[in-house]
Amino acid sequence: MKTNRTMKTGTKTLAALAIAGLALSACGRDATSAGGEAQSDAIDDSPASGTIEVWAMGAEGEALDEFTQAFEEENPDAEVEVTAIPWDSAHDKIQGAITSGEGPDVTLVGSTWMGEFGAAGGLMPTPEDLVDGDDFFPGAWEGNQVGGTQYGIPWYVETRVLYYRTDLAQQAGWDAAPQDWDELTQFATDLQSKAGAEYGINLQPGQTGSWQTFLPFAWSDGAELANADGTEWSIASDPMKESLQYYSDFFTEGLAQTRVMDAGELESGFTDGRYGSFISGPWHAALIEDAGTDPSEYSVAPIPGPDGPGASFIGGGNLAVLTDAENPDGAWKLVQWLSEPETQQDFYETVGDLPANSTAWDSGTLADDEQLAVFGDQLDRAVSPPAVPTWEQVADIIDARVERTAKGVQDVDEAVDEMQSQASSVGTGL
Repeated sequence: MKTNRTMKTGTKTLAALAIAGLALSACGRDATSAGGEAQSDAIDDSPASGTIEVWAMGAEGEALDEFTQAFEEENPDAEVEVTAIPWDSAHDKIQGAITSGEGPDVTLVGSTWMGEFGAAGGLMPTPEDLVDGDDFFPGAWEGNQVGGTQYGIPWYVETRVLYYRTDLAQQAGWDAAPQDWDELTQFATDLQSKAGAEYGINLQPGQTGSWQTFLPFAWSDGAELANADGTEWSIASDPMKESLQYYSDFFTEGLAQTRVMDAGELESGFTDGRYGSFISGPWHAALIEDAGTDPSEYSVAPIPGPDGPGASFIGGGNLAVLTDAENPDGAWKLVQWLSEPETQQDFYETVGDLPANSTAWDSGTLADDEQLAVFGDQLDRAVSPPAVPTWEQVADIIDARVERTAKGVQDVDEAVDEMQSQASSVGTGL
């Protein structure tokens, strides 16, 4: 297996973003409740002008000011002013800017915040023909749709795949990654019984963010969390129960541990062979190699579904223009420029963010790296949770029931029924 060194440099940054993103919330809204129209007017082809104020978080905020100098060269009458905002205060600052009407023109928005801020009337609908939605990974694009209206553009993405020790797999008689659910169970079993791993796979046994690991199994089996317009929860279904039973069996059968690990324990345990496989995002390539795993000793593969490659969770960051932006024309032109394939390739080389524009993966490092290709393939089947205001509350409900079934203290059918009843009590907020 080949590991891309540019990816490794940027993936530690992605790790910080992903950890910050565990608590993000999502929501939805009606198209007429922001700006009173379904879409903003189309943007013309004239150069941008005036000051464009931008808020961005993490490494993006640190790098964007210098990076947008190229935009200023193409638009000499425009000036981009970037303010770097810490992720831990970003939600409240954006919320405050929407409430007061005093904020930037453009802001980076966590992927599961879009619905909440759209529902609050704080985001402008995306202008007609600003970009071609078909150029973006479907899950990322749909994550910006709230109540049938597009609010913002996906900027960068992340998703989860299966990491596994190739040397242990070979000892266990596997020369390729598992392709479906039956094979994944057997794979984890063989890594334990034939290759000496204490646990064949590591999965999240509940607690905050476990839905990001569990729901891909449910989505792969055909489960849908809400109806098409996001007004009602539809969690209780046979696919949801079947997938939760499959997921919880890894714990009750001893293939995965029920204890939440300490920081760094997964990486060291994967390196010394205690954990034969796990599901995580692109940042973990750097983390496990820093812990001592040789690049030749592991590989990545799509998450198996019931009958073949399955779904995964898609996260990342989006670019949105605030309803009260002072320079909306310049703001949207900057968003358009940042969404172009060439720009996204350059930003990947600068920061390590995986492009949301799928056409940016057709050339350069993104097209040549074997490990990245797996993430690109998985992104085609990655799904975002419903963009509704109450998602964070419902995510907590799902997390709690995943934990109870993983520990064998609650029946799967009962757990899913409780997910449905409690989520229905909360509502979707639309």
